[in-house]
Amino acid sequence: MKILIKNAQIVNEGKIIQNDILIENDLISKIESQISEEADQIIDASGKYLLPGVIDDQVHFREPGLTWKGDIETESRSAIAGGTTSFIEQPNTVPNAVTQELLADKYEIASQKSFANYGFMMGGTNDNLEEILKTNPRNVPGIKLFLGSSTGNMLVDNPETLENIFSNTKMLIAVHCEDEATIRANTQKYLDEYGEDIPVKFHHLIRSEEACYKSSSKAIELAKKTGARLHVFHLSTAKEMELFRNDIPLKDKKITAEVCVHHLTFTNEDYDTKGALIKWNPAVKTQKDRDALWEALLDDRIDVIATDHAPHTWEEKQNVYTKCPSGAPLVQHSLVVMLENYKNGKISLERIAEKMCHNPAILFRIEKRGFIREGYKADLVLVDLNEKWIVEKENILYKCGWSPLEGTEFHSKVTHTFVNGNLAYENGKINEEQFGERLLFEI
Repeated sequence: MKILIKNAQIVNEGKIIQNDILIENDLISKIESQISEEADQIIDASGKYLLPGVIDDQVHFREPGLTWKGDIETESRSAIAGGTTSFIEQPNTVPNAVTQELLADKYEIASQKSFANYGFMMGGTNDNLEEILKTNPRNVPGIKLFLGSSTGNMLVDNPETLENIFSNTKMLIAVHCEDEATIRANTQKYLDEYGEDIPVKFHHLIRSEEACYKSSSKAIELAKKTGARLHVFHLSTAKEMELFRNDIPLKDKKITAEVCVHHLTFTNEDYDTKGALIKWNPAVKTQKDRDALWEALLDDRIDVIATDHAPHTWEEKQNVYTKCPSGAPLVQHSLVVMLENYKNGKISLERIAEKMCHNPAILFRIEKRGFIREGYKADLVLVDLNEKWIVEKENILYKCGWSPLEGTEFHSKVTHTFVNGNLAYENGKINEEQFGERLLFEI
């Protein structure tokens, strides 16, 4: 199968250049100013921009065990509709992916159901070091540790266990950093005042700057002590930005940072209108924090933009504060949110490609993805930067059926998504064949 994309403005490796691209089977075979070769399909991309497919390094697709919220099929469909061609999923499914057998089960499900390329994190607990050490770095992206209470029974809070994990694995360790004791003390204070129905506007004071900083600074200290490769997920505070550096290239960093789309988009002031729909862990915080995250993203202290896509049902989100789960779906809309920031002059297209496509591939050492290069997998997304549309129930593909962005008008649209050389999504229609493959990692 040959597909020829003509006249695309290719956004790749810090440049935008008009070129043609020839896809043969699953690979990019040629990138030239004019390609006149015969092809099975020719797509005229005049006036449109072609980026590498987005790699989202942090999603929760809820399968197995929580599939009323979402599953690998539904959420990977929404991913490709938004230009995300590869995802790394987290281990807090049910049962938690904390043994090699349970991890293998998730890969087996994805091999049958995923529309996008997939990798699954191995989960760490206080007592599964032996299982962690069996993990194959060639086909598993890393180890995930929850150093805060987001997932209850996956909380790793034993200092000796932590040091053992950090000291004994060469794999990347990704962490959720919030200090459990601080959160409990803060929660109790508000429970005493309001009972179970705490106003959600206090969420950022319960899961506070102090809770985040205390945990992330400890994790970084341990990584420096042991030499571990540490990636800190979903940073949310200005204070944490002092923990990261930008004076060496990403490939040489042993301690790396991620920010999520929602922490770049919302502030605590939005709780008044959005309520629990923007209740995340870590919490969306202040304007000052959001400004600092943007600054760190643009000066390379923050390396990657992701979503922490975490669907819950509408009914679950209507519960009182203490029973309302944290998290929201975002993977269908992450790229258009960042394109809107481009339209508003906050970030360039080249930097979007760097933070959402190139850098996840570099950081996780993903084989042959994340760049538009000859010989690389043809994971590509074509966008029209001049098409208005509004997020509405009818065009939301998440299984949960809602989005915190409902009612938002965007001025850019994903028109085509290619997964492993296949046209997986075109102008609102999903190809019902599943083209996703297991991600592989260079070791």
